[in-house]
Amino acid sequence: MSARTLPLLFLNLGGEMLYILDQRLRAQSIPGDKARKDEWTDVDRKRVMNDIIATMFNKKFMEELFKPQDLYSKKALRTVYDRLAHASIMRLNQASMDKLYDLMTMAFKYQVLLCPRPRDILLVTFNHLDAIKDFISNAPGILNQVDETFRQLIETYNCLSDGEFQLIRQTLLIFFQDMHIRVSIFLKDKVQNSNGRFVLPISGPVPWGTEVPGLIRIFNHKGVEVKRAEFTAAGNYITPQREGSFELYGDRVLKLGTNMYSMTRPVETHVSGSSKNQPSQAKENIVPNPLAKEELKFLARLLGGLDIQKPAGGETGFRLNLFMTDEEEEHAAQTRPEELSYRVINIEATQEPGRRAELSRILGEMDVAEPRPGSAEKGEDLLALMDGL
Repeated sequence: MSARTLPLLFLNLGGEMLYILDQRLRAQSIPGDKARKDEWTDVDRKRVMNDIIATMFNKKFMEELFKPQDLYSKKALRTVYDRLAHASIMRLNQASMDKLYDLMTMAFKYQVLLCPRPRDILLVTFNHLDAIKDFISNAPGILNQVDETFRQLIETYNCLSDGEFQLIRQTLLIFFQDMHIRVSIFLKDKVQNSNGRFVLPISGPVPWGTEVPGLIRIFNHKGVEVKRAEFTAAGNYITPQREGSFELYGDRVLKLGTNMYSMTRPVETHVSGSSKNQPSQAKENIVPNPLAKEELKFLARLLGGLDIQKPAGGETGFRLNLFMTDEEEEHAAQTRPEELSYRVINIEATQEPGRRAELSRILGEMDVAEPRPGSAEKGEDLLALMDGL
């Protein structure tokens, strides 16, 4: 697995999360002069977006994220997104958070599958960051945070070889391989089957730097072309006119990673019936994870860099429903297969007196295996690590 995959996974999933939240907040917004105290306004929407983006691109958080490290489990990453989604006045219940995470992961999985070449995953990431900058165009301080991450991406990834990007792509596909959640947008566009698997096109532009299929060249042992043969390709292919820009500003050319919710359309998810019996997902919950302790240490470091803004005074958080009605949300929570649900684990990485008891409770509830022999951090106490944050 590639040790450089985590920042790309986090930023792209975060970009998809912001697309969905922006779409749902706009759909539920009420004009400010007509809104009741418990209803969303456009001012609330902008505040939520600004707060989440500012937290997501926190400098300390990004520094920890960009350190070379193995990719962690779905549950570990899900905990980070739970914390991010609640970084402002917005509150999501379990069913809406599950739905949000499903939409995020399936959208990015589709983008990874469709990338013409592994290096184009970086262009997908740039598309997400370009859109995020549009969300906070009136907040120069937060905009500088995003630009700094942009520069860090360019410095870290532009110099990588095609082979290293291929390893990153394979790492992402391994992460997504057992996830087959049906999404109505994909089903309606006929890019996803009823079993949740994607339908990949056999036509379209070929990767930049390659030729349209249809010609076979034969060379001798000296490298001289001696023969040509033509064949009819199964699809209709075209050559891209130019390569997308890998700089801070420019035309990315590739449209993967842009906001597919910019048009008014439903974003329902449906849990495939076959997923209830998927052994790989059930196994993740039943079999002890040898890296569980290391993952908790990783979360402690990451969440320690998240500066979560608590609602001021007596202000209460606004609840956002990702379903059309409260009844749909309640039904989704009751019918969701157990292996697809996630418990929300709140880790307070602050100097509050009660945090040791909270972490002890979390460790007590998780089936944590002992570190493997030879581990660099064998025997290190998570609570001691948290004390240093």
